[in-house]
Amino acid sequence: MLTDYFPVILQALAAIGFAGAALGLSVLLGKKGAYNKTKETPYECGMLPIGDGAPRFSVKFYLVAMLFVIFDIEVVFMYPWAVSFADLVRESTMVLWSMAGFAGLLTVAYVYALKKGALNWKG
Repeated sequence: MLTDYFPVILQALAAIGFAGAALGLSVLLGKKGAYNKTKETPYECGMLPIGDGAPRFSVKFYLVAMLFVIFDIEVVFMYPWAVSFADLVRESTMVLWSMAGFAGLLTVAYVYALKKGALNWKG
């Protein structure tokens, strides 16, 4: 049983050995850089690193992003239904009414989000 895994173990040992040898040789043979305060500062595309690292985003941004993901996922559920619609309708028209109910529920959710001002950037 162990002989079946011998090539895999050998490959893993060779990969680990090569990685260790490459790192060791780079430490032994590589140039040592001198410490410089300017070189140690983070590079910010030519700008001096002043202030917070990450800017603050409005809660509206996250709300719109979540609504986009929710409605995007719901639309993804409609693609398989649309592809197999012709075959499914031959069996029963309930498929059409179930998707109409699903789309109606999405419409109600969208109107609710609009009424609550979730997609309003100002305010």
